[in-house]
Formats: sequence, structure tokens, C-alpha cells
Amino acid sequence: MRSEVETLAVPVGLIGYLDGEPVGWTRVQPRGLLPGVTGNRAVRRLLDDDPDAWWVTCFVVRRAQRGTGIGVALLNAAVEWARTHGGSVLDGHPVDVAALKAPPSPSAVFTGTAAMFARAGFAELGRTFPSRPRQPELDQ
Repeated sequence: MRSEVETLAVPVGLIGYLDGEPVGWTRVQPRGLLPGVTGNRAVRRLLDDDPDAWWVTCFVVRRAQRGTGIGVALLNAAVEWARTHGGSVLDGHPVDVAALKAPPSPSAVFTGTAAMFARAGFAELGRTFPSRPRQPELDQ
């Protein structure tokens, strides 16, 4: 990631601020730059072949701000960031917490939650696992 931060023309992440203090971060970039996504067979079977597609890979929200809408705000900002930089679609692979048998640890939902994506207006296109929907957004 350090190499990406230092070499890519378009930053790979966005920082969310509340009252001048950083409270969250998300990684968002063109899908083609993410071999862990494009090389994942389960995810790849749900993807269309779109060179302009972007992907939001993860979220970090300070513990004190979790559940306050920071994640949704970051996701909405990621949609605009991708759109501004030529993205045709913004995909994600969140966790559907309601489909889990036990509450997850915060580190298990670093890709975001299905509820968060739904609040941001994303629609589910398929699942790689009962608790893992693919959520695209960004119609130009």
C-alpha cells in the first residue's frame, strides 16, 4: 500500500473528518489494480468485464463514531470519488451481518456491512457466500 500511496496519481483512500478530527478511512480505487479482487474466483464469477469499474475494499471507523453514519458518509464519498475519476461502477463486497450465526468482531466487517451499503443506495447483484453480497453502485 505504501508503494501505491507514493506512486499512484489518484490517491487510494479517503479520510473522513468530524469537527476537524479524522474519524474514518476507506480504500477506493480502480478494480483492475486489485489482484486480490480480480483474482478471486468466487468474486470474479459475479463481475462483468469493465475496465472502468472501481472497488471499495475496506473501512476503518473510530470506535467512538461507529454506528453514527460515518461509514455511510465514507461510502457516499467513495461513490463521488470514483465517479470524478472516471469510474463506471463502484463495487463492494460487504458482510451481511443478519446472515451470520453470531455477531462479528469489528475486524470481521472491515469491508463494510450490507446494511451500510443499502443505506447508501447500493443494490445487491449476487453472493459469493450466504453472508457476502456483491453491491454495485454508480450509474453515470
